Amino acid sequence: MAASEIVSTEPATGAVLWRQEIGDVDGEVAAARASWADWASRPIAFRIETLRRYANVVRQKADTFADLIARETGKPLWEARSEIDAVIGKVDISVTAYSERTGQRRVDAPMNTRLALRHKPHGVLAVLGPYNFPAHLPNGHIVPALLAGNAVVFKPSEKTPASGAFLIECLHAAGVPAGCARLLIGGPDEGKALAGHDGIDGLLFTGSARTGIALNRAFAAKPEKILALEMGGNNPIVVWDTPDLYSAAVLVVQSAFTTAGQRCTAARRLIVDQELYAPLIGEISKLIGRLIIGEPHADPAPFMGPVIDNDTADLLTESFLELTFLGGKPIRHMERPIEGRPFVTPAMIDMTDAREKPDVELFGPILQVVRAATFEDAIAEANNTRYGLSASLVSQNPKLYDQFWANVRAGIVNWNRPTNGASSTAPFGGIGWSGNHRPSAYYAADYCAYPVVSSEAEQARVSIGIGLRDG
Repeated sequence: MAASEIVSTEPATGAVLWRQEIGDVDGEVAAARASWADWASRPIAFRIETLRRYANVVRQKADTFADLIARETGKPLWEARSEIDAVIGKVDISVTAYSERTGQRRVDAPMNTRLALRHKPHGVLAVLGPYNFPAHLPNGHIVPALLAGNAVVFKPSEKTPASGAFLIECLHAAGVPAGCARLLIGGPDEGKALAGHDGIDGLLFTGSARTGIALNRAFAAKPEKILALEMGGNNPIVVWDTPDLYSAAVLVVQSAFTTAGQRCTAARRLIVDQELYAPLIGEISKLIGRLIIGEPHADPAPFMGPVIDNDTADLLTESFLELTFLGGKPIRHMERPIEGRPFVTPAMIDMTDAREKPDVELFGPILQVVRAATFEDAIAEANNTRYGLSASLVSQNPKLYDQFWANVRAGIVNWNRPTNGASSTAPFGGIGWSGNHRPSAYYAADYCAYPVVSSEAEQARVSIGIGLRDG
């Protein structure tokens, strides 16, 4: 028998945090369809003011919201607080992006006419959110969509529904019409039904490549609907020609293990000059040994918490074992320090001589290491993936960075910075299996409205100057 409700539990403790009945897809879409036109007809200044009130509501409830996110995801409280800061900051960033990328333009044209460029909302946009950033990532779709005049039907991940519900409550408290910000509670079946619903005008998705590719296939026969996909990555971090191995190790640890490796921009592969391999791995191992892994509110504060659930932890430990079967040589094994809970320790495995390197996104704290003889080999290995989200070079040689930037395939290319921690003031997206060329963050405005070009004149003064018989 199908489940009638969604239950959210705390990964760190197993305690039930929240529960609610599964929602009605048809009803939520119908409510949004009935409401969006009135919202779209309001002046942009009205929508801006409403969303700025929303930022203030979140600010007022920041401690409660951060505590909820920490409990529901297992991430440390300090990290949940930084997520709330990103939610608040998104409003002003989106206002600036809307003006810059989808604002009105008028251009004088010949014969006392003018050319006007304006943008219209699509209508009703579905948003499917992930569990790793249950507020920040869907918020990055929802705020630009509402700002442009769309209504939104938001289905949070079934693993973090309470955080999604809190987000929608904040929007309503700020004065966003209830019909324009709809919450759909459900699992994969409801997500699939929402994505395929005739009543939506587009879908904004963050999640796995497997689901994103299925959505892309389903939307192939629906060119009238907008589809924006952000699908993660098998991201490389390359360490080459640098004497500061401690700093390099810190960047690798930050890239691979922040949020317990549950970031789409997390480094999955370390590619290192074979001459630096032993000392760098030694520095990384010492750092890993010092990392505090604990529940969100622990004191001292942990670097990372558990992964989202036991099924995920089981899959990660099995995946690490599979890498060893393929010829990988464990450097640090993945361990389960607390029986029955999804805490896992950061793991490293040398895949240089493995007979196969699976091109998959292992969504957790597993770092695969590959030694390279030349920098060209390192770039080739970095590009040895169907994904293309994030890549980083750790080096003190600017020429190597120029070569890296020019040749690596990724939508985010960093130098002496982690692979993760992307700014909301810049576009965010990748190529290959990482997206469908619709970057989010600052460029979200591009897919939340469509351009309308008008040639305009106050009077109709026209004639046909050629091709007519004499009258």
